Amino acid sequence: MPRLAREITEAVLIALVVLVVLQTTVRNFKVEGSSMVPTLDGGQYLVVDQASFFKFDKERLSRAVPFWKAPEAEPQFAFDPPTRGEVIVFNYPLDPSKDFVKRVVGLPGETVEVQGGIVLVDGRALPEPYLQRKDSSDAPPLTLGEKEYYVIGDNRRNSNDSRSWGAVPEDNIVGRVWLVYWPWNDIHFVDSP
Repeated sequence: MPRLAREITEAVLIALVVLVVLQTTVRNFKVEGSSMVPTLDGGQYLVVDQASFFKFDKERLSRAVPFWKAPEAEPQFAFDPPTRGEVIVFNYPLDPSKDFVKRVVGLPGETVEVQGGIVLVDGRALPEPYLQRKDSSDAPPLTLGEKEYYVIGDNRRNSNDSRSWGAVPEDNIVGRVWLVYWPWNDIHFVDSP
């Protein structure tokens, strides 16, 4: 009987470790609405990669590691920060209890505006091969802070995004959309241009 108890204990511990790793690195998300059509449809389920935007605090780590002193700095991304064209999930700035999914078009320090449906970044038109239909919307210029991103839905006519409420703070970003896993007949990776 001790051998069986040991095997059960090992299986439970392994399951707990796997659960913790999954909970901290990936998350599932259900698309609500049509703001990201044709890239994403309402009702689809996504796998969101949270590990990509994990913040690494060197100063805090240096307190735990003897004989190493990290320079004082704010936490930074352990991997790459969000890039233009990526589809991300974030906490809606006006109600952080809600999660939105949109495409990043503006990066920290840039000025973004929309004229006649054309996104201008620092005065230059942004190529957007993922759009099937352009709209004629306008949005005034917005200069992003050092930790802010400008996001827009691919279905511009039906998207509540940075054109209406402004920038997304870096701390609101949950993760990068990685995979559509439901419905089964439409499983695919979500590419960034």
